[in-house]
Amino acid sequence: MQIEDGTVPGAPSRGRVVMLVDNDVVRDSRVQKAAKSMAEAGWEVHLLGSARGKRRRSWDLGGARVRLLPVQHVLLRDRHGVLRAMLRRPLAYGHPKVADYRRRLVQSRRADLAAARLDRKSRGPARKVWLLARRVTAKLQSRWVALRVRQTESLAAARGNPRAPMERLAINFWMKVLGDRAWRVLQRNLWDWDSAYGKVIDKLEPDIVHANDFRMLGVAARSVRRARAKGRTVKLVWDAHEFLPGIRPWGSDPRWHPAMCAYEREYAGDADAVVTVSEALADRLIERHGLRGRPTVVLNAPITGGEPSTSDPVPDMREMCGVGPDTPIAVYSGAAAPQRGLDIMIEALPRLPRLHVALVVSSAGSEYVRGLVARAAELGVADRVHTVPYVPFDQVVPFLAAADIGVIPIHHWPNHEIALITKFFEYSHARLPIVVSDVEAMGDMAKATGQGEVFHAEDLDDYVRAVEAVLGDPGRYRAVYDDRPDLLHEWTWEAQAEILDGVYAKLLPSAARRAPGAPPAGPDDQLIGAQD
Repeated sequence: MQIEDGTVPGAPSRGRVVMLVDNDVVRDSRVQKAAKSMAEAGWEVHLLGSARGKRRRSWDLGGARVRLLPVQHVLLRDRHGVLRAMLRRPLAYGHPKVADYRRRLVQSRRADLAAARLDRKSRGPARKVWLLARRVTAKLQSRWVALRVRQTESLAAARGNPRAPMERLAINFWMKVLGDRAWRVLQRNLWDWDSAYGKVIDKLEPDIVHANDFRMLGVAARSVRRARAKGRTVKLVWDAHEFLPGIRPWGSDPRWHPAMCAYEREYAGDADAVVTVSEALADRLIERHGLRGRPTVVLNAPITGGEPSTSDPVPDMREMCGVGPDTPIAVYSGAAAPQRGLDIMIEALPRLPRLHVALVVSSAGSEYVRGLVARAAELGVADRVHTVPYVPFDQVVPFLAAADIGVIPIHHWPNHEIALITKFFEYSHARLPIVVSDVEAMGDMAKATGQGEVFHAEDLDDYVRAVEAVLGDPGRYRAVYDDRPDLLHEWTWEAQAEILDGVYAKLLPSAARRAPGAPPAGPDDQLIGAQD
């Protein structure tokens, strides 16, 4: 079979796997590791992500094929910015841009009137009467437009406030009427993802569809249903990265979170197998979705061997920051957002005079990161704050090893309490002492192993104490990695890839790698899905 981008599968594989993710792949180390390692294990892997803009992109990742598909967000709730609500703000304009246009139009007319009053060419009585009429009209129009603009801004604020009575009423109404199908009204944009990915998945005719996280779950489930309706045998793996009810909502739309939770609930039962990132999250998924078996835990640990994804040398963090070997660096690597707590790293710098901070982030130009840099300038420490771009996923560990401390300052959100996140494993393999906030899973692990210091989240004094403790005796914390080699071996992607391969093989018994003389997997080997 020749697939859409013109490539033709080569050697026979154990089965065709289509992995789905709702990002550009480059920023997601977990999906890259999964795609590359499953291709190395003999699966034919196609990884579909979303492209920025309208151009498709594709490349090879080891033996896996990566393709980025443009997603046209036609059904975004604010695509047309319709804000009319006769009961709440009857005078509001139908679109914020209309309000901006009307306000600017009034300003331009008043500027034209001011210019006309200064015109010396015509100063007769008729001219004065005409100008007076224009002034009165302009003033009335200005007041009317100002009133409607205030109504528009007030309505927009109310629409973004989850505690606004009318907004709660609308959300509750649709949830009562439609139940888990309410996302079809509250977050229609989810259909845009289906439009972008659906036909491509169908053409690939996969044996397994691997959906990463909640937004891809419905896309995958519907593609599997279509394939089964045509008589094909297809299995669905849901890779749950986060506890959706416990995350901080993305953006200000109060309908987003309840819609996404409903979306996940509707399709969770379609999964033939569920994998996730921690035992605590597995417990919550069982409780929330009525799974009949325990999800398989695949830790998001780093790659420690294998063929490199690039021939380029590992970048030198210290060179990028412009500091020598004796300058201490505290590094943060990962997504940058307010709930990640990076501001405490900046606020502490005046009290830690030798320390530099390296922020390894996907975009130094994001509003949040620019705000951190601006705050550093206000504090007079801008020369000690460095924004550094991501490196290839299999270079992360040696890149981070140039630092002195790995920092995880995240705030208390339910989703933050339940897992050892990617950077925890990466810092560990880089043999960095870790300074982590007192979120449950990571705080408990750091205390149990002695590999770092735990501070009270959002407590500047306690953060400074923790950093000073590590800088005062770094060898004490690094010694843990030498004393516990078993710990680092367990925290490798190579070990986790074997687990994921086992999940795939159990779904397709004919593809299992069996030891000589071992019986094939039987039909009674239970996989994970929702209860009937």
